[in-house]
Amino acid sequence: MFYVVLKALTTRLTLIIWRPRVEGRENIPQRGPVILASNHLSFVDSLIIPMVAPRRVVFIAKAEYFEGRGLKGRLMRSFFTAIGAIPVRRGDHRAAKDSLDQALSVINSGGVFALYPEGTRSLDGRLYRGRVGVGWLALKSGAPIVPVGVRGTERVLPVGAKFPKVVPVTVSFGEPIDPVKLDVPGEPVAENSRARRAITDAVIEEIQRLSGQEYAGVYNERPAEL
Repeated sequence: MFYVVLKALTTRLTLIIWRPRVEGRENIPQRGPVILASNHLSFVDSLIIPMVAPRRVVFIAKAEYFEGRGLKGRLMRSFFTAIGAIPVRRGDHRAAKDSLDQALSVINSGGVFALYPEGTRSLDGRLYRGRVGVGWLALKSGAPIVPVGVRGTERVLPVGAKFPKVVPVTVSFGEPIDPVKLDVPGEPVAENSRARRAITDAVIEEIQRLSGQEYAGVYNERPAEL
């Protein structure tokens, strides 16, 4: 119930202030399991995609969002918990595997799960090579993948900014990709690493078409901690 009220309030506010342009909303199946795979330009992506999607969306969020202290930390934790976000600690292989298992549970229950195949947001605006988790989820569940291209969110809340800016934002939902019908090498099963890679590359190609980003061709690695 809290999610319904929260989405209604935030969506109305977002539509009034930012007036995001939404394309292809009808490409999200009205029922049944769905995987949304999006590019990632800003923290704002995890807020705006659930707002404009016609169904409830569950997604992965950094564990840090659930661990903050003080009033801001409690508010962040309450918000991400209420909207059903799954915490994952970056760089922790076991935590990443556990988050994929939780995501699979959401999908197998008929829900909509969103993720960023690049793994982390792009700081230079380019689209990076996808991690194969999206391929594994698709093959394991058989759920269709709806590619998502987000544009303009990097200017809403740039890195280091304290307050959001009112700039044009577009969210484009592409046509569903059926993992079973794709031409993949070998058996279309989750244990086939080449199949996982082929599906992931196909999804990234569609995301690039929707977002118009330059393709980097390499993984988006986090900067080393100083």
